[in-house]
Amino acid sequence: MSILGWLILGLIAGFIASKVVNGSGEGLILDIVLGIVGAMVGGWLFHFFGHVGVTGLNLYSLIVAVIGAVVVLWIYHALFAPRRMI
Repeated sequence: MSILGWLILGLIAGFIASKVVNGSGEGLILDIVLGIVGAMVGGWLFHFFGHVGVTGLNLYSLIVAVIGAVVVLWIYHALFAPRRMI
């Protein structure tokens, strides 16, 4: 897949995952980065469980990337989100 394809898939996956996890986007650059990392993590997770990972710019790859991006965002928020004091 080309760099442009990864950027587009990463932006869409990162945006959707941000909306799923916290209801608002993290910002354009962070959405792209987390989406691309999420696509790699999602591909690895799917491969680990015996399925095909990211195959190109298609709906299946988008679903894999969004699932991976949600996992990455959960980890990101667990490590870097400010803690609220009660």
